[in-house]
Amino acid sequence: MTVNDATIKLVRERAKYLCEYCHSLEEASAAQFSIDHIVPQSLSGSDDADNLALACQRCNGYRYNFTTGIDPETGEMISLFNPRKQKWSDNFIWSADGLTIFGITPTGRATCNRLDLNDERHNESSILKARRLWIKGGWHPPSEDPRQESRN
Repeated sequence: MTVNDATIKLVRERAKYLCEYCHSLEEASAAQFSIDHIVPQSLSGSDDADNLALACQRCNGYRYNFTTGIDPETGEMISLFNPRKQKWSDNFIWSADGLTIFGITPTGRATCNRLDLNDERHNESSILKARRLWIKGGWHPPSEDPRQESRN
């Protein structure tokens, strides 16, 4: 990666040390988060700060060099969430218990699907186990993130 230290610092601080896709807290992770190219370098994406996002290892791995995903509701191919051009809370919402991210727009649903934000492809969900622990610790979900209303 050719991104300089000053740009890496800017990206990390701008993201408030949260994965810009799943909103996991880097401090609660076992690994330092990656600098993700929103438009991948393999598709001529630049190292400019406007093309960079902070991503946990999990999201960075699933995102790979994809820029689109399938909206499971419509079957359409949709551009993935772009944290430089879109607001997280306009596209995603947490379940009332804070364990599950729901896409509330085609972009949100396609991103949840492509990045498997809730480990739906695995029987033994490690991300949900981690989120349960983070909730117990009071670190999750981020206080500014929207949640579904509790169902009584």
